[in-house]
Amino acid sequence: MSKVVYLPLDERPCNAKFPKMIAAISDLSLAAPPNERLGRKKTPARFEDIRDWLLQETSDADYLILSVDMLVYGGIVPSRLHQLSLQECTERLGLLQKLKLQNPALRIYAFNLIMRAPAYNSSDEEPDYYAHYGHSIFRYGWLKDKQASETLTDEESSEWLQLPLDVPASILENFLQRREVNAQVNEQVIRLVKSGLIDHLVIPLDDNAKYGFSPMEQRKLLVEAEQCNLMDNVLIYPGADEIGSILFAKVFCAIKNYQPEVFVRYSSTLGPAIIPKYEDRSLNESVKSHLTSGGAYMGDSSRTADFVLMVHSPPVSSKDVAESPNVYRERHRSYFSEVNIAEFVTAIEALSRKEHMVALADVASCNGADHALMQLLSKKGLISRLSAFAGWNTSGNTLGTVISHAIVASYYRKDGNRLEHSDCMSSHFLLYRLIEDWGYQTIVRQEAARHLPELGGTYFDVGAIHRQVSELVTQNLQRFCSDYLGELAEKNAAGLKAELPWNRMFEVDLSL
Repeated sequence: MSKVVYLPLDERPCNAKFPKMIAAISDLSLAAPPNERLGRKKTPARFEDIRDWLLQETSDADYLILSVDMLVYGGIVPSRLHQLSLQECTERLGLLQKLKLQNPALRIYAFNLIMRAPAYNSSDEEPDYYAHYGHSIFRYGWLKDKQASETLTDEESSEWLQLPLDVPASILENFLQRREVNAQVNEQVIRLVKSGLIDHLVIPLDDNAKYGFSPMEQRKLLVEAEQCNLMDNVLIYPGADEIGSILFAKVFCAIKNYQPEVFVRYSSTLGPAIIPKYEDRSLNESVKSHLTSGGAYMGDSSRTADFVLMVHSPPVSSKDVAESPNVYRERHRSYFSEVNIAEFVTAIEALSRKEHMVALADVASCNGADHALMQLLSKKGLISRLSAFAGWNTSGNTLGTVISHAIVASYYRKDGNRLEHSDCMSSHFLLYRLIEDWGYQTIVRQEAARHLPELGGTYFDVGAIHRQVSELVTQNLQRFCSDYLGELAEKNAAGLKAELPWNRMFEVDLSL
């Protein structure tokens, strides 16, 4: 049995738990550190703890899936807050050389984010000053990038002149200096791929847009990868919290010598060409990126495919893409004319009846599944016909999660590869995703949030009322299971409990 070691991006379930649940479908061993070693939100993990754990676990491992952000900065949020010098970061990267010297056969699959610059004023995951200057810092990057290739409008030119007056110089300097350190770390990691120390690298674009700091850095890194002839081993595309899962699928395919063929079908004619919210490229390009990153490829026919990826897509781009709290009647008018949910459901039914493996990527809305689609699937008894499902947060998060699940599960559907526990663990993860992405993110989160003012909490701070909110969410999710999941959840969701890992409503940790 091959041993795979995994160092997550942070301690949240999407990073620390999902890859282990997908690995549990397989016969591979996945070793991951206990959550207490991974820091907590803005508190970074101790480098010494990570170093000691990696030295111990990789001594007899075959593969290491490694978050560079966790190794160097102590997690995703600390990567946006740290005061480390480039020399300190370089020294921490030097641990990879020690791991390889200790175990020359170790293959390293790494991922390292391009530091984001979100478009809103909030310090929940950013430096304190981002609560006041976040949007202005985002606009500074946007306009700086845009004017490099296009002429700014008169209004934009005036804004560009005003921004340095709106953002204190010390704050902008702090932000830009940290970006420069992180950018140079990314360049160093690409050079480690060139030297052969790192075998495969994914650089995800977290909370990305058409213009801005991230696109500027992305282009520079892609040029370097092309010059080094590494475009097969250095992949850059939108994503973040799903990369641990997709790289496990990549490692799985390498170990099993498996290259799944995937047929992709959309709910909207416009779907392949739309640009999802928080991303910078067409949906179909992102689908191809996630398939490639996981070791699969896009085929031409459902007949020969190892699984069919049904993509419930938005019919409109960027800011007009719906968010899951948006009720159907309040969506952009394109949702009423350019998405055919009835036909999409009919296709799912027909494909499953022909015994095709069907995986559903629900990216029609951000931050939760599309209730209009899901309740229709429930009504027609088709939820249990799905083999994999995701519909959470960004398009990239959803695609990477459902594709990872489907890649691993599809292998064990083949004659000769059957594994006694595989179907059970695959169904378990499917149920988990349905309850979280549809039940919690789309329905229960909004219901519970309405009670926060009377309980004395806010959306981003339920620390003082954590127990009451967790119990409320648990009760509402149990009712959701009864209303929509029927027999699928009757036994398997017994003992369902919900916790809020960062004392906020944005994410949930489930126990089934």
